[in-house]
Amino acid sequence: MATRFQHVVVDAADPAALARWWAEALGWEVTAERPEEVVVEPPDGLGVPLIFVPVADPKVGKNRVHLDLRSASADDQAARVARLTGLGARPADVGQGEVPWVVLADPEGNEFCVLDPREQYRDTGALAAVVVDSPDPRELAGFWSEAAGWPVLRSGEGFASLRSPSGTGPYLEFVEVHDPKLVKNRLHVDVAPYPDDDLAAEVARLRSIAAVPADVGQHDVPWVVLADPQGNEFCVLTPR
Repeated sequence: MATRFQHVVVDAADPAALARWWAEALGWEVTAERPEEVVVEPPDGLGVPLIFVPVADPKVGKNRVHLDLRSASADDQAARVARLTGLGARPADVGQGEVPWVVLADPEGNEFCVLDPREQYRDTGALAAVVVDSPDPRELAGFWSEAAGWPVLRSGEGFASLRSPSGTGPYLEFVEVHDPKLVKNRLHVDVAPYPDDDLAAEVARLRSIAAVPADVGQHDVPWVVLADPQGNEFCVLTPR
């Protein structure tokens, strides 16, 4: 049985401050705060929690994984951008050129997009998508459909999208970008086996579909760190 998408983890110099910023940005709630992690979740429980963890390494270059925020109309998009910049976000240039969405960066420099209104995101909540740069989106979507337990709903020239079988919450999307991966991703996905499944068996299954072990300095931990076929690190948590 497939593992399933559990969390998005964000490296942070100041996890508590960045978690509070994102809670305000999304209209979500800080639901747990410990020295090793701060958890932010949607108030309705439908969606993918964000977990902020302390990491001393500085941000280098554009993130390969970023968040897309939805908007309901052109006026709503403009209002969201104004509110976010008022909270401390700043415009970011990732080479996007003339596009209908707005690229911003959070207080620690993590890029994110405030999307123009799009019908496919009308019921996602504030977080429309978790987006991963990929030289081959369809290939990576196939792997992540197995790893996250989410079906591929749409794919085309330069993109592929997955979503939870429940039809709720954000999409997991892959977009064609050919920039080389140079450092550990500052945002990554956690997956977890189901309660009655076996961690070692699930790790072996993921390795059989081209995941590889990854060392991010994790030392002795109960979870397993792997990298997908294009080098993006992710954690396989204990069954839950």
